[in-house]
Amino acid sequence: MKICSLLPSSTEILYLLELGDEIVAVTHECDYPPEAASKPQITQNIIDAERLSSLEIDHHVSANVGKHGSIYRLKEEMLESLKPDLLITQELCEVCAVSYNEVKRASRVLDGPTRIVSLEPNTIVEMLDTILLVGEITGRKSLAEEKVAQLRARLDAVRSKVQGSGRPKVYSMEWLDPAYSGGHWVPEMVEIAGGQELLGRHAEKSARITPEQVMAVQPEVIVLMPCGFTMKRTVEEYRRTPMFEGWKHLPAVRNGQVYAVDGSAYFNRSGPRLVDGVEILASIFHPDRVQYPGGYERIK
Repeated sequence: MKICSLLPSSTEILYLLELGDEIVAVTHECDYPPEAASKPQITQNIIDAERLSSLEIDHHVSANVGKHGSIYRLKEEMLESLKPDLLITQELCEVCAVSYNEVKRASRVLDGPTRIVSLEPNTIVEMLDTILLVGEITGRKSLAEEKVAQLRARLDAVRSKVQGSGRPKVYSMEWLDPAYSGGHWVPEMVEIAGGQELLGRHAEKSARITPEQVMAVQPEVIVLMPCGFTMKRTVEEYRRTPMFEGWKHLPAVRNGQVYAVDGSAYFNRSGPRLVDGVEILASIFHPDRVQYPGGYERIK
């Protein structure tokens, strides 16, 4: 089977199910596991996010999504030459991957029965279900069930370790400037990890929020997880971003409870490493009960 993955998360799922040899193309953002980066890249970014600030990226994303429907470009000639049997994409977020409409339009040039599968998880449970779905359609059903059972056991272990502990009030910050709440599965991750998410809504998209909303809830812990940023990039971006007036007076900031994490790896992608993200959050909220070395950086 020839598989084309248009999502970093689906690439991770495919490798989890030992299907790496059957992947013929991935996106330019597919960097895990490391061997995925050696695969032909079938997408490219319209904007150069590496050189832009958070505010500049937000402006470019808004402009390009409105104009093109996506901030990514699909290499249609490559798609036609590869003729994949299976193409995995998504409709959930126009900022996360090439637009579904573009994928459908481009796939019309393909000869033969290429199957297009769209993965649409909004929660941890639904993410686990996508692993089972990919396993089902690729002949890896038993392996998928085994991997999902292992991931569920890790989640249950976190729940058990934090049970009965106090729940800190948490603001999961998915973008710095302008400020956004954590979306989709992030509030659920916080809850499993023993925290109380204040601004994100379970199974709903990340939303732009006002300084007044943040000030009103007075978070005790702030976790910085900008979409697509590594932990190093997050720390750098935080240090150069002028935060809104009143930021320094928030309990989390006053008490040194602001943490940077690798959003790209463990929080933004709807793949198996979301479970690592839960463990990282638990190690932030309850370091006496859960440890995840190197999973976060405390910003002083």
